[in-house]
Amino acid sequence: MKHLFSGLIVLLWGSLFYSCSPRAANTDTGTVRIHWVRDPENLDPLVVDNSSAYEVANLTNCSLLCGDDSTQEFVPWLAESFPAVEQHGDTLLVSYRLRPEAAWDNGTPILARDVAFTLKVMNCPGLPIEMDQAMFGFVRDIRLHPTDSRQFTLVCLGASPDHVRTSGDYSILPEHILDPEGELRTIPLPHMARTAATPVVQAFVKRYQALQLAKHPERLPGCGPYRVSSWQNGRFLVLARKSKWWADALPVPPRQLQAFPTRLIYQIIPDATTATLALRRGELDVYPMMPAGEFARLQKSAAAQQSLTFSSTDSYDCLAVSFNVRQAVLRDALTRQALSYLFDAPTLNRATQQGTARLSAGLISPRIRQYYYDSLPLPRFDSRRAAALLREAGWQQQQAGGWLRSTRQNSREPLQLRLHYRAGESAFETIGLQFRAAAATLGIPVELYPTEQSLLTRQVRAGATDLTLRTLTGNPFSYDFTPLLHSRGIGASNTSGFSNTLSDQLIEQIATTEDPTRKRKLLRKFQRFLQQERPFTVLYFLPYRIAAAKRLGKLPVTGIRPGYAAARIRPVSTR
Repeated sequence: MKHLFSGLIVLLWGSLFYSCSPRAANTDTGTVRIHWVRDPENLDPLVVDNSSAYEVANLTNCSLLCGDDSTQEFVPWLAESFPAVEQHGDTLLVSYRLRPEAAWDNGTPILARDVAFTLKVMNCPGLPIEMDQAMFGFVRDIRLHPTDSRQFTLVCLGASPDHVRTSGDYSILPEHILDPEGELRTIPLPHMARTAATPVVQAFVKRYQALQLAKHPERLPGCGPYRVSSWQNGRFLVLARKSKWWADALPVPPRQLQAFPTRLIYQIIPDATTATLALRRGELDVYPMMPAGEFARLQKSAAAQQSLTFSSTDSYDCLAVSFNVRQAVLRDALTRQALSYLFDAPTLNRATQQGTARLSAGLISPRIRQYYYDSLPLPRFDSRRAAALLREAGWQQQQAGGWLRSTRQNSREPLQLRLHYRAGESAFETIGLQFRAAAATLGIPVELYPTEQSLLTRQVRAGATDLTLRTLTGNPFSYDFTPLLHSRGIGASNTSGFSNTLSDQLIEQIATTEDPTRKRKLLRKFQRFLQQERPFTVLYFLPYRIAAAKRLGKLPVTGIRPGYAAARIRPVSTR
């Protein structure tokens, strides 16, 4: 916890850290040094499960399409243009053509067979494909054009406009590196799931696993503008700009194909005070996702105003409480509703975000006015209402303290809870302490479990938690909640374990509806349903706060994680 360190201890710890990290002099104008709270941990392209890994993936790889926050639409990346779409009943045929300039680092063109190969890897038994299955399982087949090696058609199950956009939102992998003999070409995509026992697939899985891509991303260079040049786990990661990148041949590269810095050095500093000190000393250039208190204090500093710029923008990230509905005490909606009333969101917003976050009735951001259901009540603190709902759920308050409820086996279960959250996050600590104190007034014991992030991720996926504080990352492009809340996501990205027939139907209808008026009605119905069922309680949507060195000029800020476009940072002296 940062409050345990002060003065000389912080200075010594910071000096030790930076002496072991790559340092770039201020005169190295092409280098941008960026703060990370967390190590990527795993850079296998099939396992991108934290924001740091996601940022690296987007700088070292390209997908067919990418999101543009300025237009709130997907735009072509590897694709030459937005795909053509034909609907045949419940099937969409989504046709792409790759940019003719697109090539791998060795000059080999990126072709439709690379896309086909990527989809087969994402469906390969024996590899960690659970997340890909939850997100892209609707892509059932790929048809290569008979004469144009860059053209192909994806066969997608479900007539959803979101499927069109999502069909191009995964990193394309190089077949010539992972399968140089083209052995997977003999297996059609629809058959991949049934080929676990075949020698070809078994041999491929062994080759893939032998690369150990989780810790050796350099063994699989992507088609993006950067490569991982060095990485010390928990300390730093360095991305180097490729001297010859295929998009450099474009006469006028669009924004998504621009990459200016020659080096991006990510310094991993979990402690906010230490990171702020490094920024003030000129050892960092960009501090994104800055805590509210640090941001406000820095803005008041005359010296900081001389050397730094400050940006703040609304994001699509929300801070939420996730209820593990697989735990017996949390299986009913009334109990989850009751516990939600013990989180004092307005006070927590002031305490952790200095009042700059936006309270929300649910998972849709209030900034998306077209779809946000503003008639639903905002989160509020009400311990009396919480107690009444607990009694309605069958809990009985005991004179000696605590709550008990009879089970179907005629036993008595106590209401006692564990709240997990990422260790070292001051906002989470504050929320946990407030909730524990509020629960204690009703006689509900709550144990707080600040946990190292990688361990917490494993615990959440294993269903070994009760309540978890989480930051849920969203975007304005897609409203497909399948990975998060559909029954198909259980065991992968649906870590709350919540699902039922009605929610599955609503999620499917929202995803397949193109008409904005009908989508608005369905999304409002879904938001009302979630407020009743409470698999999550959203406390507020977070702002992105960024402090950056003035030498970087105007920072390309965005409302999508990580809050800035690193590749488009253009130091003033390099223009």
